[in-house]
Amino acid sequence: MPFLYDNRRGFLTKFSLGLLSMFGLSNHKISDDDDKSAEKPAHPVLDVKPMGFAWDTLDPFLFCVHHEDQFPKGNDNLGPDDTMKGRSLGDDFIIRNGYRMYHGKVVPGFPGHPHRGFETITIVRDGIVDHADSLGASGRYGEGDVQWMTAGKGVQHSEMFPLLKKDEENPLELFQIWLNLPKKSKMVEPHFKMLWGSKIPKYRHADSRERNTEVEVIAGKLYDHEAPAPPPNSWAADPANEVAVLNMKLDANAIFTLPKTAQSGINRVLYFYIGNQISIDGKTIDKYHSIVVNAAVDLEIINGDAEARILVLQGKPIGETVIQYGPFVMNSKEEIQQSFQDYHATQFGGWPWKRYDQVHDRGLGRFARHADGTYEEGV
Repeated sequence: MPFLYDNRRGFLTKFSLGLLSMFGLSNHKISDDDDKSAEKPAHPVLDVKPMGFAWDTLDPFLFCVHHEDQFPKGNDNLGPDDTMKGRSLGDDFIIRNGYRMYHGKVVPGFPGHPHRGFETITIVRDGIVDHADSLGASGRYGEGDVQWMTAGKGVQHSEMFPLLKKDEENPLELFQIWLNLPKKSKMVEPHFKMLWGSKIPKYRHADSRERNTEVEVIAGKLYDHEAPAPPPNSWAADPANEVAVLNMKLDANAIFTLPKTAQSGINRVLYFYIGNQISIDGKTIDKYHSIVVNAAVDLEIINGDAEARILVLQGKPIGETVIQYGPFVMNSKEEIQQSFQDYHATQFGGWPWKRYDQVHDRGLGRFARHADGTYEEGV
């Protein structure tokens, strides 16, 4: 999502160093120091830090952001029925009247932009996202759905947030997670898969005091609940990599144990994004903090006096050099330069849609139309 684009020509024209810094995007090299869970002693909590707009991640993840916008009623163009006065349209990341327009000028969202060398996992908790891409694929998803896209050798896509309701507000909440691809898979064919909300397993547990915990198993496995298969070339496709994406909801004062991983050396980070306080191994942690934990030990989480939500990202590190510049994630500066050359030469297939901020008809429901013509209705 985070980048600057030319809306008329549909390709990247410049990068804002300030914006890249805000999103945590930079050139960096994976080193032994990055694998914190492998270096620390066997203690449950390894590190705690406050979370900003973009959340710090560990290998194999690259980036995570939590979008939460209180969009107003929609207008006839699926945009906000509100004044745009005072907004920096095209680059609007400051909350005003409860929401941001991002790179959208009429409809909020992220018009057509390129990616190469990694995957995006978009988890929509509330609201709707309209997808279109350079392969001719399209879709509308939300209300618990997840889109998992392998950018591979290169794809353009748009992610717009149409405000479908004209008689009531259109709140939006979503996560976008970037999962790296290993060198051997960076130039695979692009692919996207829909994980419809009703098909995502939910593990439910009641503690000894009948306080409930519910966990959406979006990737990986939790006890006897296994997520739908990820795209075939994903790092998550090999169970040995123990990639997991879990979204946990704990009742006030609930106690839940997250089981240890099957092998050591797995990175695991908890993002405590809603609630009051939680306690792990006697350590009290306030909301909107990330917690790097030792995945090799069972983790007992004791919730405070308010319902809590915790996102968990876990996986075996890829352990390769990463050169990340804007929408391209490769293994060398030469590959980044080649990515820019390829994009300017080919547009990663061009843009087959009438507009870069492509949105679908208001009356359509949730659907996915894949590049091969396969059509799915949301369930």
